[in-house]
Amino acid sequence: MNKIRIPLNNPTLVGNEIKYILDAIKKGDFGEDGEYVKKCERWFEEELKCKKAFLTSSCTTSIEICAQLLGIKEGDEIIMPSYNFVSAATAFASKGAKIIFVDIRPDTMNINENLIEEAITKKTKAILPVHYAGVSCEMEKILKIAKKYDIFVVEDAAHAMLAKYKEKYLGTLGDLGVFSFHHTKNYTSAGQGGLLIINKEIFKEKAEVIMYRGTNKKEFLLGKVKEYSWVDLGGNYKMSNINAAFLYAQLQRAYEIKKTRVKLWQRYKNELKDLEIKNEIELPKVPPNCEINGHIFYIKTKNEEEREKIINFLKENGIESAPHYVPLHTSPAGQKFGEFRGEDKFTTRESKRLIRLPIFYGMKEKDVDYVVEKIYEYYKKRKGKLKKNKTK
Repeated sequence: MNKIRIPLNNPTLVGNEIKYILDAIKKGDFGEDGEYVKKCERWFEEELKCKKAFLTSSCTTSIEICAQLLGIKEGDEIIMPSYNFVSAATAFASKGAKIIFVDIRPDTMNINENLIEEAITKKTKAILPVHYAGVSCEMEKILKIAKKYDIFVVEDAAHAMLAKYKEKYLGTLGDLGVFSFHHTKNYTSAGQGGLLIINKEIFKEKAEVIMYRGTNKKEFLLGKVKEYSWVDLGGNYKMSNINAAFLYAQLQRAYEIKKTRVKLWQRYKNELKDLEIKNEIELPKVPPNCEINGHIFYIKTKNEEEREKIINFLKENGIESAPHYVPLHTSPAGQKFGEFRGEDKFTTRESKRLIRLPIFYGMKEKDVDYVVEKIYEYYKKRKGKLKKNKTK
């Protein structure tokens, strides 16, 4: 077996990360209100045009804050896709909410917007659409449904920084938006990190209190009160200035990173299209009005058995690939804290066919070509074996 030559992911590095970290260290600037925290939050507020941006310790943390902002309590229901990362469900289930899973669209792996309305009850408090692989959900319809029933929309844009829907950045369309800066994401804050953005003014003041551990420290810092005190529930959620310094280096080249990843994504799509034409694989679909960010490139095989064979074949040739989520409703906790409404027509089936291929900033086009070459080689060998079996 060959040594891994092309990993599935490599953390983004642009060159100035250490410089900015050392700058923060020399200044003794480590805290949650440090220079680089402020620079990053200002960058997001200006670029995303949101009401307020808060750097957090993780995307999981950001979703947990959303649950608190919405006042989620026992008996509430939250609608989301089952093809999803566990944090999205846990954040709400830990508050006593019941997670209502609905089926996905097979073309994008996103929540099927046409199944949401029939899953709504009087207990429904929010919809959590997940923009899988940086491709937008059908937000126009989701927002119309939410408005009709007077429920909240929390966008899980963990994969979707700088991706768009109808010229608007994902995460900015719902009431609240969350993002991830985990080391596998397009932009990273040195391992872990997240972002919460506020799109409705009504959440801004409460979010400030939550972020400052349930105190009115923000008002104190602004000179509005003489001393700060405990006024509500909150937590230690903010990102350190050291992590923000790492992230800020990447934000300065954010659009270059996006452009590079999209170029690699498109190269995969162009080079593998003949296999799709021959019905050997399926490639990702990008609906009209969606602009991608090149976060994940995947292919779908005919079935789970073939998926495992391709993963092993690529590994033998030094290429790391992987499936992704196991549907949450099939897990023990998913069955305990949630319920699948409607028919699981695509969620489980499609999850068993999907393979993520290597894509990261710093990956070369020749690396993409090598991955493509080996996928074609697999199908050529497979065809040869099928022909031999037919002649026996």
